[in-house]
Amino acid sequence: MDLPILYSFRRCPYAIRARMALWISAQRCELREVVLSRKPAEMLAVSPKGTVPVLVDEHGQVIDQSLDIMLWTLRRRDPASWLPLGRESLADTLNLIEDCDAGFKQALDRYKYPARYPDSDAQSSRDRGADFLRRLQDVFQGQRWIGGEHAGLGDYAIMPFVRQFSTVDPEWFAAQSWPDLRDWLRSLVASQGFVEVMAKVGPWTPDSPVVEFPFVRV
Repeated sequence: MDLPILYSFRRCPYAIRARMALWISAQRCELREVVLSRKPAEMLAVSPKGTVPVLVDEHGQVIDQSLDIMLWTLRRRDPASWLPLGRESLADTLNLIEDCDAGFKQALDRYKYPARYPDSDAQSSRDRGADFLRRLQDVFQGQRWIGGEHAGLGDYAIMPFVRQFSTVDPEWFAAQSWPDLRDWLRSLVASQGFVEVMAKVGPWTPDSPVVEFPFVRV
């Protein structure tokens, strides 16, 4: 294989954070944009669970968890020092990401898609999600970024989910008493990396020309 292959879906928060890490590390790959209602057989052959992102590296190794993709590429090259220094700092960051991926993501899904979860209440789900956001607000009162002095693994692993939460009811989100959290979110969404990884590409088919990612600037 000439390049690693990344199966992705532009709006998926898991796929967004994987692309962010690949972008910052300048890890070239072939981007294959997936239509979730028509998942390509090539992707399902390497990862039958059928979720994105999926990365197939140069040696054919399959990595089908977004956080694992982030760690894989950052351990190869980490020019912006996204990985926390020290085993304890990394463990703390991974624990926070785990809390996001478990409890917060569950609350987010039930808040954003209440029709899918008739046994759950959107209001109570929003309240549970807000508990996690207040926890982040407390972090940002002492520092601008999760990692301290600059944005890193924790910020970009969690931001796509907070962004999605903020869009369900923007007026409610704007009225909450977490100004530092909103500043943090605005900064990351406006960052060059986020703008570039959110560029639209057409869905991949076996006949499609190769789309290299990170995108080559003209």
